[in-house]
Amino acid sequence: MRRLIALGSLTGAPGVTTAALALASCWPHVASDGRPVVVEANVWGGDLATRCGVPHSPGLLDVAATARQPHPGSLLGAVAELPCGVRAVLAPAGRPACREAVRVLAGEQGRAVLTGGEGDRGTVLLDLGRLGEHSDELVAAADHILLVTTGTPEALTHVRAHLLATRAAPSWATVVVVGPCPYSGQEIAQALDVERVWHLPWDPKTVSSFAARRAIPPPSRFRTPPLMAASLELARRIAASLPSGEQQPKDLPGQLRSAVAERRTTA
Repeated sequence: MRRLIALGSLTGAPGVTTAALALASCWPHVASDGRPVVVEANVWGGDLATRCGVPHSPGLLDVAATARQPHPGSLLGAVAELPCGVRAVLAPAGRPACREAVRVLAGEQGRAVLTGGEGDRGTVLLDLGRLGEHSDELVAAADHILLVTTGTPEALTHVRAHLLATRAAPSWATVVVVGPCPYSGQEIAQALDVERVWHLPWDPKTVSSFAARRAIPPPSRFRTPPLMAASLELARRIAASLPSGEQQPKDLPGQLRSAVAERRTTA
Protein backbone atom coordinates (compact mmCIF):
# COMPACT_ATOMS: atom_id res chain seq x y z
CA MET A 1 0.00 0.00 0.00
CA ARG A 2 1.04 3.60 -0.49
CA ARG A 3 2.64 5.62 2.28
CA LEU A 4 0.89 8.84 3.30
CA ILE A 5 2.86 11.92 4.36
CA ALA A 6 0.65 14.72 5.72
CA LEU A 7 1.77 18.35 5.67
CA GLY A 8 -0.10 21.04 7.55
CA SER A 9 0.24 24.27 9.47
CA LEU A 10 -1.44 25.65 12.57
CA THR A 11 -1.49 29.37 11.80
CA GLY A 12 -1.08 31.66 8.81
CA ALA A 13 0.42 30.54 5.52
CA PRO A 14 4.01 29.42 6.21
CA GLY A 15 4.49 27.56 2.90
CA VAL A 16 2.83 24.13 3.18
CA THR A 17 2.19 23.83 -0.57
CA THR A 18 5.71 24.92 -1.46
CA ALA A 19 7.16 22.39 0.99
CA ALA A 20 5.01 19.65 -0.56
CA LEU A 21 6.21 20.54 -4.08
CA ALA A 22 9.84 20.68 -3.01
CA LEU A 23 9.65 17.28 -1.30
CA ALA A 24 7.83 15.71 -4.24
CA SER A 25 10.51 17.02 -6.59
CA CYS A 26 13.27 15.14 -4.80
CA TRP A 27 11.53 12.33 -2.92
CA PRO A 28 13.59 9.12 -2.84
CA HIS A 29 11.97 6.25 -4.72
CA VAL A 30 12.54 2.95 -6.36
CA ALA A 31 11.47 2.19 -9.91
CA SER A 32 8.42 0.15 -8.86
CA ASP A 33 7.08 3.02 -6.73
CA GLY A 34 6.97 5.69 -9.40
CA ARG A 35 7.01 9.38 -8.58
CA PRO A 36 5.13 10.66 -5.52
CA VAL A 37 1.79 12.43 -5.84
CA VAL A 38 0.85 15.70 -4.12
CA VAL A 39 -2.84 15.84 -3.16
CA GLU A 40 -4.33 19.26 -2.42
CA ALA A 41 -6.59 18.30 0.49
CA ASN A 42 -7.14 21.80 1.84
CA VAL A 43 -10.72 22.65 2.88
CA TRP A 44 -10.13 26.23 1.68
CA GLY A 45 -9.33 25.14 -1.86
CA GLY A 46 -6.19 24.72 -3.90
CA ASP A 47 -3.64 27.05 -5.46
CA LEU A 48 -1.64 24.89 -7.83
CA ALA A 49 -3.98 25.06 -10.83
CA THR A 50 -3.75 28.85 -10.88
CA ARG A 51 -0.09 29.01 -9.91
CA CYS A 52 1.04 26.55 -12.56
CA GLY A 53 -1.50 27.42 -15.26
CA VAL A 54 -3.00 23.94 -15.60
CA PRO A 55 -6.64 22.77 -15.42
CA HIS A 56 -7.71 21.28 -12.09
CA SER A 57 -10.03 18.67 -13.60
CA PRO A 58 -9.83 15.77 -13.05
CA GLY A 59 -8.80 16.46 -9.50
CA LEU A 60 -9.85 16.41 -5.87
CA LEU A 61 -13.57 16.52 -6.64
CA ASP A 62 -13.21 13.49 -8.90
CA VAL A 63 -11.40 11.58 -6.16
CA ALA A 64 -14.22 12.41 -3.74
CA ALA A 65 -16.82 11.31 -6.28
CA THR A 66 -15.15 7.96 -6.90
CA ALA A 67 -14.73 7.40 -3.15
CA ARG A 68 -18.51 7.43 -2.82
CA GLN A 69 -18.87 4.54 -5.27
CA PRO A 70 -19.29 0.91 -4.15
CA HIS A 71 -16.03 0.11 -5.94
CA PRO A 72 -13.82 3.23 -5.77
CA GLY A 73 -11.42 3.86 -8.62
CA SER A 74 -7.74 4.71 -8.56
CA LEU A 75 -6.23 7.91 -7.23
CA LEU A 76 -3.90 7.99 -10.22
CA GLY A 77 -6.81 8.64 -12.57
CA ALA A 78 -7.11 12.17 -11.13
CA VAL A 79 -3.41 13.04 -11.35
CA ALA A 80 -2.23 16.05 -13.38
CA GLU A 81 1.35 16.62 -14.54
CA LEU A 82 2.67 20.02 -13.46
CA PRO A 83 5.23 21.83 -15.64
CA CYS A 84 7.85 21.57 -12.88
CA GLY A 85 7.72 17.76 -13.12
CA VAL A 86 5.53 17.06 -10.07
CA ARG A 87 2.41 14.89 -10.21
CA ALA A 88 -0.55 16.34 -8.32
CA VAL A 89 -4.25 15.94 -7.63
CA LEU A 90 -5.47 19.51 -7.89
CA ALA A 91 -8.30 21.21 -6.01
CA PRO A 92 -10.36 24.14 -7.29
CA ALA A 93 -10.38 27.46 -5.46
CA GLY A 94 -13.21 28.02 -3.04
CA ARG A 95 -14.19 26.47 0.27
CA PRO A 96 -17.66 24.87 -0.12
CA ALA A 97 -16.81 22.23 -2.73
CA CYS A 98 -13.37 21.49 -1.29
CA ARG A 99 -14.67 21.21 2.27
CA GLU A 100 -17.08 18.48 1.20
CA ALA A 101 -14.43 16.73 -0.89
CA VAL A 102 -11.96 16.68 2.02
CA ARG A 103 -14.72 15.39 4.31
CA VAL A 104 -15.28 12.46 1.95
CA LEU A 105 -11.53 11.91 1.58
CA ALA A 106 -11.19 11.73 5.37
CA GLY A 107 -13.77 8.93 5.53
CA GLU A 108 -12.97 5.26 5.35
CA GLN A 109 -13.56 4.93 1.60
CA GLY A 110 -11.65 8.13 0.85
CA ARG A 111 -8.64 6.95 2.82
CA ALA A 112 -8.84 3.64 0.96
CA VAL A 113 -8.53 5.50 -2.36
CA LEU A 114 -5.47 7.37 -1.06
CA THR A 115 -3.67 4.29 0.20
CA GLY A 116 -4.80 2.01 -2.64
CA GLY A 117 -4.71 -1.76 -2.55
CA GLU A 118 -2.03 -4.24 -1.65
CA GLY A 119 -0.42 -3.91 -5.06
CA ASP A 120 -0.24 -0.10 -4.99
CA ARG A 121 3.06 1.41 -3.94
CA GLY A 122 4.59 4.85 -3.74
CA THR A 123 4.15 7.99 -1.65
CA VAL A 124 1.26 10.44 -1.37
CA LEU A 125 1.99 13.91 0.04
CA LEU A 126 -1.21 15.33 1.52
CA ASP A 127 -1.22 19.14 1.42
CA LEU A 128 -3.72 19.83 4.22
CA GLY A 129 -3.08 23.56 4.47
CA ARG A 130 -4.15 24.81 7.87
CA LEU A 131 -5.00 21.87 10.12
CA GLY A 132 -8.52 21.79 11.45
CA GLU A 133 -11.81 20.67 10.03
CA HIS A 134 -11.69 17.07 8.75
CA SER A 135 -7.89 16.97 8.88
CA ASP A 136 -7.67 14.85 12.04
CA GLU A 137 -8.69 11.66 10.24
CA LEU A 138 -6.20 12.23 7.45
CA VAL A 139 -3.43 13.03 9.93
CA ALA A 140 -4.25 9.86 11.86
CA ALA A 141 -4.03 7.80 8.67
CA ALA A 142 -0.64 9.26 7.72
CA ASP A 143 2.65 7.42 8.20
CA HIS A 144 4.36 10.72 8.99
CA ILE A 145 3.24 14.30 9.54
CA LEU A 146 5.15 17.49 8.85
CA LEU A 147 4.04 20.46 10.94
CA VAL A 148 5.09 23.46 8.84
CA THR A 149 5.66 26.71 10.72
CA THR A 150 7.62 29.92 10.74
CA GLY A 151 10.34 30.40 13.33
CA THR A 152 8.69 33.09 15.43
CA PRO A 153 8.05 32.42 19.14
CA GLU A 154 4.30 32.82 18.57
CA ALA A 155 4.17 30.22 15.79
CA LEU A 156 6.33 27.72 17.70
CA THR A 157 4.11 28.15 20.77
CA HIS A 158 1.11 27.12 18.67
CA VAL A 159 3.01 24.02 17.54
CA ARG A 160 3.84 23.10 21.12
CA ALA A 161 0.22 23.52 22.20
CA HIS A 162 -0.94 21.34 19.31
CA LEU A 163 1.54 18.58 20.13
CA LEU A 164 0.50 18.61 23.79
CA ALA A 165 -3.21 18.57 22.96
CA THR A 166 -2.97 15.76 20.41
CA ARG A 167 -0.19 13.85 22.16
CA ALA A 168 1.36 13.36 18.74
CA ALA A 169 4.09 10.76 18.86
CA PRO A 170 7.47 12.48 18.30
CA SER A 171 8.66 9.50 16.28
CA TRP A 172 6.27 10.20 13.39
CA ALA A 173 6.16 14.00 13.51
CA THR A 174 8.66 16.47 12.09
CA VAL A 175 8.51 20.20 12.76
CA VAL A 176 9.53 22.04 9.58
CA VAL A 177 10.59 25.64 10.16
CA VAL A 178 10.39 27.79 7.02
CA GLY A 179 12.47 30.90 6.62
CA PRO A 180 14.64 32.81 9.12
CA CYS A 181 14.63 31.52 12.68
CA PRO A 182 16.65 32.73 15.70
CA TYR A 183 16.68 29.25 17.25
CA SER A 184 18.65 26.15 16.36
CA GLY A 185 16.98 22.86 15.58
CA GLN A 186 18.23 21.44 18.87
CA GLU A 187 16.74 24.32 20.87
CA ILE A 188 13.37 23.90 19.17
CA ALA A 189 13.42 20.14 19.63
CA GLN A 190 14.07 20.51 23.35
CA ALA A 191 11.42 23.19 23.80
CA LEU A 192 8.75 21.25 21.87
CA ASP A 193 9.84 17.81 23.07
CA VAL A 194 10.11 16.42 19.54
CA GLU A 195 12.78 14.31 17.91
CA ARG A 196 12.87 15.93 14.48
CA VAL A 197 13.16 19.60 13.56
CA TRP A 198 14.17 20.71 10.08
CA HIS A 199 14.84 24.15 8.59
CA LEU A 200 13.81 25.02 5.05
CA PRO A 201 15.39 28.28 3.82
CA TRP A 202 13.44 31.10 2.27
CA ASP A 203 14.33 30.76 -1.43
CA PRO A 204 12.10 33.00 -3.65
CA LYS A 205 13.87 32.08 -6.90
CA THR A 206 13.24 28.39 -6.45
CA VAL A 207 9.66 29.00 -5.33
CA SER A 208 8.97 30.96 -8.51
CA SER A 209 10.43 28.12 -10.59
CA PHE A 210 7.58 25.84 -9.53
CA ALA A 211 5.23 28.03 -11.55
CA ALA A 212 7.37 27.85 -14.71
CA ARG A 213 5.13 26.96 -17.66
CA ARG A 214 7.60 25.92 -20.33
CA ALA A 215 10.50 23.54 -20.61
CA ILE A 216 13.98 25.00 -21.07
CA PRO A 217 17.11 23.07 -22.11
CA PRO A 218 19.13 22.09 -19.04
CA PRO A 219 22.11 24.30 -18.22
CA SER A 220 25.69 23.11 -18.56
CA ARG A 221 26.45 23.97 -14.95
CA PHE A 222 24.09 23.80 -11.98
CA ARG A 223 24.33 24.34 -8.25
CA THR A 224 21.48 22.88 -6.20
CA PRO A 225 19.36 25.78 -4.81
CA PRO A 226 19.17 26.05 -1.00
CA LEU A 227 15.50 25.02 -0.77
CA MET A 228 16.01 21.92 -2.90
CA ALA A 229 19.17 20.87 -1.07
CA ALA A 230 17.40 21.09 2.29
CA SER A 231 14.28 19.36 0.92
CA LEU A 232 16.35 16.52 -0.53
CA GLU A 233 17.97 15.79 2.82
CA LEU A 234 14.61 16.04 4.63
CA ALA A 235 13.04 13.63 2.13
CA ARG A 236 15.88 11.16 2.64
CA ARG A 237 15.46 11.23 6.41
CA ILE A 238 11.69 10.80 6.37
CA ALA A 239 11.83 8.01 3.78
CA ALA A 240 14.48 6.20 5.81
CA SER A 241 12.25 6.33 8.90
CA LEU A 242 9.29 4.72 7.13
CA PRO A 243 8.69 1.02 6.56
CA SER A 244 10.57 -0.18 3.48
CA GLY A 245 12.63 3.00 3.60
CA GLU A 246 15.58 1.54 1.76
CA GLN A 247 15.04 3.86 -1.20
CA GLN A 248 17.76 5.71 -3.05
CA PRO A 249 17.65 9.46 -3.68
CA LYS A 250 16.86 10.62 -7.16
CA ASP A 251 18.02 13.62 -9.16
CA LEU A 252 16.00 16.81 -9.39
CA PRO A 253 13.63 17.07 -12.39
CA GLY A 254 15.32 18.51 -15.46
CA GLN A 255 12.60 21.10 -16.03
CA LEU A 256 12.96 22.38 -12.47
CA ARG A 257 16.73 22.62 -12.87
CA SER A 258 16.25 24.56 -16.09
CA ALA A 259 13.68 26.92 -14.62
CA VAL A 260 15.82 27.72 -11.59
CA ALA A 261 18.86 28.28 -13.78
CA GLU A 262 17.01 30.69 -16.05
CA ARG A 263 15.82 32.73 -13.10
CA ARG A 264 19.37 32.90 -11.77
CA THR A 265 20.62 34.31 -15.06
CA THR A 266 17.76 36.79 -15.51
CA ALA A 267 17.49 37.99 -11.88
